[in-house]
Amino acid sequence: MAKASRRKRQQQKPTGPARAPYVARPFEGLPGEAEWVAMREIVPAATADVTVRLPGEEEDRAVRLATVLPGAMPAMHREDGTVLVALQSRTSSGDASRDVAQALLAAVAAEPGTPVTSVRPADADTPRMQDLLADPQPLPITVHEDFSFWLDEEQQASPELQASLEETNAAAVPTVKIADVPSAYWCRMGDRTYIRWLLTEDEDDATRALARLQARGEHTLGGDTVLLGAFRAAGLLVPVLEVDPGAEPASHGAALAELAGRYAEALTVGEPLSPDERRARDGLISRQVTLR
Repeated sequence: MAKASRRKRQQQKPTGPARAPYVARPFEGLPGEAEWVAMREIVPAATADVTVRLPGEEEDRAVRLATVLPGAMPAMHREDGTVLVALQSRTSSGDASRDVAQALLAAVAAEPGTPVTSVRPADADTPRMQDLLADPQPLPITVHEDFSFWLDEEQQASPELQASLEETNAAAVPTVKIADVPSAYWCRMGDRTYIRWLLTEDEDDATRALARLQARGEHTLGGDTVLLGAFRAAGLLVPVLEVDPGAEPASHGAALAELAGRYAEALTVGEPLSPDERRARDGLISRQVTLR
């Protein structure tokens, strides 16, 4: 009897959609992948307007992506019809792209004026943002000094929302996008300042290129700048450079562009790493951490 029961359970097929597969590089294939990762992992306050084509709809729809929304909501549908979706909401499926798409679909389905406080986990049938994005242009990020973008032009903040705004603004890390190089962001943490530079190449290739530069002493912006190491975010390698806290963010642009040129050249080198380059690579790897 027990064997028959076990055999019956083994023969039963699972009902419902399968779990979403884990994706280590969830935004790969999207135009401007590094900017998606920046909004997901790096930048505290930013928005980007995109156009999507949702399943079953014949016309494109405008959607505003945001880094964070009030109360850590995954999405909201404003009274004026604007749909906002947070990229820094919690991942529940192992694929951040599917989770963002799930929040987007929930917000569109909600009545205008409705906050989306929770979203069911994405599954294998949930589309990814790669499936929904209608505009092939890179993500047009606007970095904000604070989170006032939570409010529309005519909205008055309630006491609760005002308190949340003040608390979130106080905790945000001041961040500035550096225009000279794609996906590079200056930030201030306490008395120290850093540049976090997102690289879209394969992680191993990027690490080798940085190691070649470090072995030649060409891995910084010059002066007292320091390459502290790198971390991994949504499958991308992100070098972190410490820079002069008294200098304006834009003043680092030219030197960073020169570093980017050296890095691009180092990527083309096909020779095996030298002993010095291997030591530099091992040091970079030992100092790596992973976000999420």
